[in-house]
Amino acid sequence: MTVASDLRFLPTADGDLAYLDTGSGDPVVLVHSGYVDHRVWQDQIPALAAHHRVIAPDVRGHGFSANATAPFRWADDLAALLRHLDAGPAVLVGLSMGGVIVTDTVLEHPGLVRAVVTSGAVTGDFQYTDAWHQELQAESARALVAGDVEAWLRSFLRVVPGPHRGPDDIDPEIPRRLREMALHTLSKHTPDEKDWLVRVTGSWDRLPEIGVPLLTLNGALEPADLHAAAERLAAAVPDGRSVTIGGTGHYPNLERPRLFNDAVLGFLRTL
Repeated sequence: MTVASDLRFLPTADGDLAYLDTGSGDPVVLVHSGYVDHRVWQDQIPALAAHHRVIAPDVRGHGFSANATAPFRWADDLAALLRHLDAGPAVLVGLSMGGVIVTDTVLEHPGLVRAVVTSGAVTGDFQYTDAWHQELQAESARALVAGDVEAWLRSFLRVVPGPHRGPDDIDPEIPRRLREMALHTLSKHTPDEKDWLVRVTGSWDRLPEIGVPLLTLNGALEPADLHAAAERLAAAVPDGRSVTIGGTGHYPNLERPRLFNDAVLGFLRTL
C-alpha cells in the first residue's frame, strides 16, 4: 500500500488535505468509499497511471486528511484540489461515497469535469430501501454511538460479501485491507463529534444538466434498488452508459480488479 511519504498535501483554511499524484497524461481522479482512503485504489492506480495522470485524494476526515471543524462540501474540496493542481477538466471515478462526491462535483463544478464513473453509488439523494441495508445501517449507527469499534467493524465489513454471500465467499485479504484503512480513519474521530458536512440535495432533478459522458459500473451482486437507480442515472444523462461486473458486490475494484480496470480504461478510450 501507499505510505504517507508518497502523499502530498493541499493546505486549506480548515487543515491539510492529502492526495497521491502519479503518472502523466490526461488526469483521472479516484475518489474512495467511506471510512477508508486512497489505498482502496491500490489495484487501479498503477494500471491507470501507465497512461494517465492519476490523482487519488483522501476525503476530508478520512485517511491522512484533516478532520472538518467548520461546514464544508465534498464537491468544493475536490474542486479546490483540481484547481490547485491545474488538473481540470478531469475524469472523476468514485466508489460508493466517492460516487456521490463525483456526481456532486459534476453538478456543482461542471467546468472541472471531463467525464464521470460511479460505482456502488448514484447521487446523494439515493437511499437503500431493502431490509438488509436498513438493518445494517441501524446496527452501524448503534455501534458508533456506543463507541464499540469492533461491533462497528463487523457491520462495516458485512457490506463486502453483501446480502447474498457469506464471509467465506470472498478473498479474506479484501476485508483485511478495508479493516486496516477503516481503523485508521475511525481513530481520528470521536462518537460525539459534530458532522460538518453540507450535503448537495435535489440532484435527481438536475441529472440532465450533466453534459459529459457518464458510466455507472457496478457489481452484479449489488441490491436490485441500486441497479435500478444506476440505470435511472445512466438514462437521465445525455451520454450515460452502464456496465455490470459479474460475481462481485460493493467493491468490484477489489474483487475483480482486472475487469474493473478494463472497464474504466475502455471508457477512457472513448473520450
